[in-house]
Amino acid sequence: MEIFTLLETLEELLETSRNLPFSSKGVVDKEAILDLIKEIRLKLPDELKQAKWVKEERQRILVEAKKEADGIVKEAENRIIAMVDEHEITRKAYDQKTEIIETANEMSREISAGTKEYADTLLANTEDILNNTLENLGNHMNEALKLMQISLEDTIKTIQTSRKELK
Repeated sequence: MEIFTLLETLEELLETSRNLPFSSKGVVDKEAILDLIKEIRLKLPDELKQAKWVKEERQRILVEAKKEADGIVKEAENRIIAMVDEHEITRKAYDQKTEIIETANEMSREISAGTKEYADTLLANTEDILNNTLENLGNHMNEALKLMQISLEDTIKTIQTSRKELK
């Protein structure tokens, strides 16, 4: 992923910076670091857009599954009404209705679980990226970069809240 490369470059710049005499502070190329931060900012929205897409796709799949399940249930009910005249046919229709509803519910649960798992995986990956970014930035940045750290913390909280909603 490109963001990892950018973070590694930022880390390398900080690690290879010259130290001030009698101090653990270093001299860095401010312009190079600011350029890397700009690139990181440009890459992060793509990850967030992808997480939003996953959430929307999950909702669309759930709505579609519900429509399909409703259609299957209606179809089963129509079959039952048509077969009411004869006891054996009626009993078979009720059995089939139950089976169709169970199948539809199982499909809905599977789709929902798969969607939640997929969304959770993407959100976990994004959370890991942001945590790594936050950790690297926190370890190597001066006060001017603390604002970005606060923004990343807010984004991580939002992702964690979204993940909790999925469960």
